[in-house]
Amino acid sequence: MQPMYTQEQVEEQKRAMYEGLSPRRRRFVDRIGYENWDPYQAPFDPIDIRTDALGLTTHELLNRYYKSLPAPPDPDYMQTLSEFMVLLVMNVEKVRPILEFSEWYAERLKERGISIKPKSASAGGSQE
Repeated sequence: MQPMYTQEQVEEQKRAMYEGLSPRRRRFVDRIGYENWDPYQAPFDPIDIRTDALGLTTHELLNRYYKSLPAPPDPDYMQTLSEFMVLLVMNVEKVRPILEFSEWYAERLKERGISIKPKSASAGGSQE
């Protein structure tokens, strides 16, 4: 299959777009380099369709976790978790230290027989 446009036509269109840019936008292109600027670059996926390593969106992860809980958590808990899920899906490297520390800390607590899970709702929901 032949390309729709020749390299010369693409370069001509790119130059025309560059010439039509506002001075502020043109400075941005100059800063990154005209050669590195791709006016045809595909946009990033919206956050609501990005998926994690399991192939789940933030919404799906949050719903699955919510359903696994014995009792509905308070709204602040869910808001914090929702923000964490967005980071997890967008850039797992950014949250890797938290995940690794959480695993390490959970092992230390387990070794000593300590639980930080909330007591039952009848006990007032305080932590041990």
